[in-house]
Amino acid sequence: MGAESKSSVQPFGMKDKIGYMFGDFGNDFTFILSSSFMLKFYTDVMGISAGLVGTLMMAARFIDAFTDVTMGQIVDRSKPTKDGKFRPWIKRMCGPVAIASFLIYQSGFANMAYGFKVFWMVVTYILWGSIFYTSINIPYGSMASAVSSDPKDRAELSTWRTIGATLAGLAIGVGTPLFAFETVNGNTVLSGSRMTIIAGVFSVMAIICYLLCFNLVRERVEVPANNQKLEIGKLLKSLVTNRSLLGIIAAAISLLLAQLTMQGMAGFVFPNFYGSPEAQSASTLAGSIAMLVICAPLAVKISTQFGKKELSIVSCMVSAAVFLLCFLVHPENPFIYVGFFTLAYVGMGFFNTVIWAMITDVIDDAEVKNGVREDGTIYAVYSFARKVGQALSSGLTGVLLSMIGYTQATAFDPDVTEGIFKMSCIAPAIGFILVALCLWFIYPLSKKRVEENVAELARRHKA
Repeated sequence: MGAESKSSVQPFGMKDKIGYMFGDFGNDFTFILSSSFMLKFYTDVMGISAGLVGTLMMAARFIDAFTDVTMGQIVDRSKPTKDGKFRPWIKRMCGPVAIASFLIYQSGFANMAYGFKVFWMVVTYILWGSIFYTSINIPYGSMASAVSSDPKDRAELSTWRTIGATLAGLAIGVGTPLFAFETVNGNTVLSGSRMTIIAGVFSVMAIICYLLCFNLVRERVEVPANNQKLEIGKLLKSLVTNRSLLGIIAAAISLLLAQLTMQGMAGFVFPNFYGSPEAQSASTLAGSIAMLVICAPLAVKISTQFGKKELSIVSCMVSAAVFLLCFLVHPENPFIYVGFFTLAYVGMGFFNTVIWAMITDVIDDAEVKNGVREDGTIYAVYSFARKVGQALSSGLTGVLLSMIGYTQATAFDPDVTEGIFKMSCIAPAIGFILVALCLWFIYPLSKKRVEENVAELARRHKA
């Protein structure tokens, strides 16, 4: 592999797991901040309509359709270096993605002209999400298949990646509401200046985590540059006829509809409906602990025995049932709502823990069918799907908030806050049901099929 021989690379172990964990930790310092607080920041601090912010989040995903796949092709066609094929991108792009994220939350521009604020929001958001985040996330996600060829190792990487996301969610979800909100005239409101400070701190922490990932993880499976002539028509045909890829894409979009609506609405249901940012912190803390104590230790064991697809279907149906029950019970106590939120988070957590290993299953399945390894391109298409899910959830939240009449002036109107509560239950429930249906009827990679693909690739690589 480049100048570094395979014999000089240490066997797969804890350093790789911890390093890969830090990679997602770095990602989520900017990703979760955006999905959880950007809509509220630009509506409540900058005074931009929720519908316009949501429209930007959706429109930017059309740009991602080009930047994600372009980055996937760049990665696939790049030659391995002494640091590997994927790792160098993490070191190159960690600074730009962190700086772009920080620029999004500049509360000092709150009194500028409305047109300028919209311009600033559009430019900084596209730079962060469509260009710089793409240029680091595509190589990072693709790297898992180069760290080890063993399905169990990959499942463990997926678990540790989820642990990283959970720890980032813990730091952002617990700490941010306690520091970012303040009481003004008896109402709980978001402080713009505090959000700017938070964004700066998180950007620095993201860079540190990315560099830890770069230094701890090693690539062991040599992935040569794809030097085949790029035929757009052939590539598109290969992607749209790949049932396993289509299935995981549909499930990913549905999952993010559920997950990001949960996160996005938490910024409204707790301070506006319940008047308790402390409960918002408690919900993140409880969900994160449940992920670390229940999902992370059990997901690999259960999925190894029953299959990743099978586990995910059951867990998502449980989450949907929990949110529907919460809607019917309509708890007045915010901490009872936290209990429902946490139970749903556990169900979602099992799928989130194994989903990254499912992507490597999709890559293997495509290689079995087509005879070509396209880690970067397939992961890029999947990443684009995740961004579509992010945009749909953020955009839908913004549109629905506008439909129920949410503005700076009506943020605490009883009819508006009741609509916020209902939306916080119904939207995630629908998302989880859709995840289960997509996996059941579209995604074909059952436990048996995955094992057959692994055996077939092992036979081909030995030949």
